[in-house]
Amino acid sequence: MKKQKRIVNRNIRIANTTLILILFLFCFFLYRISVLSLSDTVDGINLKQFASNRTIRHETIYAKRGSIYDANGEVLAINVYSYTLIAYLTPSRGEGNYVKNKEETAKKLATVIPLSEERILALLNSTNSAGEPLYQTEFGTSGKGLTELMKDKIRALNLDGIDFIESQKRYYPKGNFLSYTLGYAKSSEDGKITGEMGIESLFNDSLTGTDGFREYQKDLKGYKIANTEEKVQPAQDGNDIYLTIDSNVQFFVEQALEDAKNNYKFDEMNIVVAEAKTGKILGIGSSTSFDPNIKNIKTYLDPNISVAFEPGSTMKIFTYMAALETGKYNGNDTFQSGVYTTTDGTRIGDSNRNGWGVITFDKGFALSSNVGVINIINRYLDRDILMNYFQKLGFGSKTGIELSKETAGKLNFYYETELYNAGFGQGIMVTPLQNIKALTAIANDGVLLKPYLVDKIVDANGNIIEEHTKTELDRVASKETTDKMKDLMESVVLEGTGSGYNMPGYGLIAKTGTAQIASTNGTGYLTGASDVIRGFAGMFPKDDPEIIIYANLKRPNPNSSKPLEKAIKSIVENVSKYYNIYDETKVEEKETTSVISSYINQKVDKVKQDLQNEKLDVIVIGDGDIVIDQYPQKEIKLVENNKIFLVTNSSSITIPNFKGWSKKDIITFLQKANIPYRVEGIGYGVSQNIMDVVYQEGQVLEILLEEKYSQN
Repeated sequence: MKKQKRIVNRNIRIANTTLILILFLFCFFLYRISVLSLSDTVDGINLKQFASNRTIRHETIYAKRGSIYDANGEVLAINVYSYTLIAYLTPSRGEGNYVKNKEETAKKLATVIPLSEERILALLNSTNSAGEPLYQTEFGTSGKGLTELMKDKIRALNLDGIDFIESQKRYYPKGNFLSYTLGYAKSSEDGKITGEMGIESLFNDSLTGTDGFREYQKDLKGYKIANTEEKVQPAQDGNDIYLTIDSNVQFFVEQALEDAKNNYKFDEMNIVVAEAKTGKILGIGSSTSFDPNIKNIKTYLDPNISVAFEPGSTMKIFTYMAALETGKYNGNDTFQSGVYTTTDGTRIGDSNRNGWGVITFDKGFALSSNVGVINIINRYLDRDILMNYFQKLGFGSKTGIELSKETAGKLNFYYETELYNAGFGQGIMVTPLQNIKALTAIANDGVLLKPYLVDKIVDANGNIIEEHTKTELDRVASKETTDKMKDLMESVVLEGTGSGYNMPGYGLIAKTGTAQIASTNGTGYLTGASDVIRGFAGMFPKDDPEIIIYANLKRPNPNSSKPLEKAIKSIVENVSKYYNIYDETKVEEKETTSVISSYINQKVDKVKQDLQNEKLDVIVIGDGDIVIDQYPQKEIKLVENNKIFLVTNSSSITIPNFKGWSKKDIITFLQKANIPYRVEGIGYGVSQNIMDVVYQEGQVLEILLEEKYSQN
């Protein structure tokens, strides 16, 4: 009996424990329900927000990136829509919404995109690991970056299951044009466009704008529920930036660089053209430029602002200015030219080591005598005076131009030999833009100007929110000093080292320079025949300068200034005529010069005949009868045999034989004709895969270029 009683008591205890546990769980669940009902946040999770996220759709409204224009409103960088071609392959999408007839689809698509019918069919037959059709497929690079025109052509094929993903990309209409200044912008996977170099980078925030959004309640399929509230925050489009660049002047710079690159051997040439009275940069370029559309970049540093170098004898301009400002300089004082021996035994010589005998300091400037500079320093200057004057002109500090990664260069000279070397441009580091800045003082009677590149910034509503104008920094010289410097620079061109730049009627004055290239191991200078940097610092017309030019040429081969001379003279001639600042009575015309007009909407035959009468090489794109576009644009001055491209109202385009054409002319034709291309090499056309036939949509023109060099 006792055993049975113990069993009964144990069962009762188990039952009581179970009852207590059930009661505890009931109370716990009741508590949790109360908490969930009364609290907004549980375990760190906002329940209302959590529920809202499951029923509300948030869509980003992307702001349109601002455009970049030149001084005349010509587009240099703009956003364009592009499309990625996709094909839906699974029958679960329903009749008409997937690719059912794959053979027909492949056959028709092959007539539009540059991909073979067999390859397209293989992509349309793509399956997953289970052997089932993929939900969708793309067509590689052949189906990406499609234009609106290409998209419309594919739409016109009326193919089931074919669709497009829309996106925006940055487009540079002029291709390899002002590339380091513009920089480039790239798109991320989520469609965000970000500037990476140049103006695109420095003004990225201003160009980008502010994205907006749209919010609404959605159903299970993600569609907006009817009659529910929708919240919209419009996007604020980015600002537009207008540069001081004149595309016509930039064209002259690019043309000169391209011609030099195709006809001479050298490592690099850089050119800057500025408006003398304001400091505006009108044109700036380098032979190492790239096409921001394809980003064929060899170096990410802009040679005109981010790379410092030893300038050589162009620096003598500023050493002479420092001497003149002391009030002691006498141009008729004389010295023995040839070689000078410093107190430590270092022998410093002129380019003519035998010298020109005893000559005046003025004559020493024309002949670019290093010994003359040494004697000027010894008689009129010292280390502190010269250092302070160079710094006053802006050397050794950034100009503040509206570009990223500007370098300040380097001014370090303390000992006797270093001081002498600095006086004629060795042992110090400067940039082309610093030279432009310093030269503004001569052009403006001693007043130093700040060079600038951005004219104004305009918001999406057309309001000017920032405007840049001429900035006078300091008076660094008297008018007497700058007038004397103009005379000295004129003597260089008329009777000195710059006689190759003599251009009667244009009033060009200048100082040339040749600098040795420092050894990379820091021990002296390279000694090869071509291991030099040729420099040019000039302005015109002499009496009242309107244009300043600085240029340099690295490692010419053979050791010659011919490429630089030809480039500068070409720019001076074109810019002078463009701005009507030359004296016709002093110019011996060797070629017929024509000012082209706008020929848009005119009859092709008449325009062609008129231009041929002007001895221009007329290239007609298409077989239409009306001109709808042209290159160059109106008001450009061309000389005989220059090419002018006329685009007609026809999509039937015969591809010419490009043999002998320059790279620039070939690319101009193909871009105007909207024909995809691949170009290999530099120089002039020698062979191509398609020629003398009507272009067929989807073909890619392949062209081989080869160099041809002058031996002068």
